[in-house]
Order: sequence, then C-alpha cells, then structure tokens
Amino acid sequence: MMDFLSSIYPWIKALHIMAVLAWMAGLFYLPRLFVYHAEKATVGSELDQTFQIMEEKLLRVIMNPAMIVAWIAGLIMIGLGAFDWAAVWSWVKLVSVILMTGAHGWMSARRKEFAAGINTRSGRTYRLFNEVPTVLMVLIVVAVIVRPF
Repeated sequence: MMDFLSSIYPWIKALHIMAVLAWMAGLFYLPRLFVYHAEKATVGSELDQTFQIMEEKLLRVIMNPAMIVAWIAGLIMIGLGAFDWAAVWSWVKLVSVILMTGAHGWMSARRKEFAAGINTRSGRTYRLFNEVPTVLMVLIVVAVIVRPF
C-alpha cells in the first residue's frame, strides 16, 4: 500500500492543495456572511433565512468536505514522510492547521447560534475574527515554503 501511495504522491499533494484552497475560501467568506447577517438581518426575517441557507450550505457542501479531504491528504503525506519532525517548520504548520480546524469549529458553532436566533455577537466581532484564518494561512505558507525556523 505504501508503494502505491508513494507512486501517486504528486496527486495526493495536488488534492491536498485543492482541498486547502476550497477550505480557505470558506474560512474567508463565512465570517463575512456573519458580519452582514449580524448587521442587516432581524431574527425570523426573509433576509435572516437567506443568510442561514447560505451559511449552512457553505459549511456543509464546501467547507466540511474540503477540511476533511485536506486533513486526510495531509495525514497521508505525513505518513509518506513529508514532515521533518525535527524541524520547527513542521510543528508550526501542524499547530497552525489544528488552530485553523478550531476556527472552523468556532464558525460552525456561530452558524448554529444564528440558526437558533440567539447570536449575541456584533459584526465587529466577526470582522476581527475574519483575520484569524489569514494570519494562520500566512504562518502555514511561510513555514512550509520559506522554512525560516
């Protein structure tokens, strides 16, 4: 099995990159939806219902599957030796990806609050949180490509 996975390593890496791109698109877009949802929609309104549909579909159809594929492909690459466990860059990436997954979970919980009509956070909170995936993405890309540590 390892020989087969090694032979298709470039395909696994390509799949990983595509999944990460789709996941990141969602991580950037969902907080923006939350900003507008918090600032423009009243609970139970037609606009509220529209935002709820958009947020739920973004998570269920794009973000969740992309995150799962990114993790699976990443773990396969780790299993094939893509990580240098003695290097700091590997740990920076791993911790950043775990934090990114936590950010995804936080957004998922906020979506459920909007769906239940109990959101208490302001648009400003979601604007600030929108920077979290960006900072983590910068850390990950620099760690993997530049490897300064």
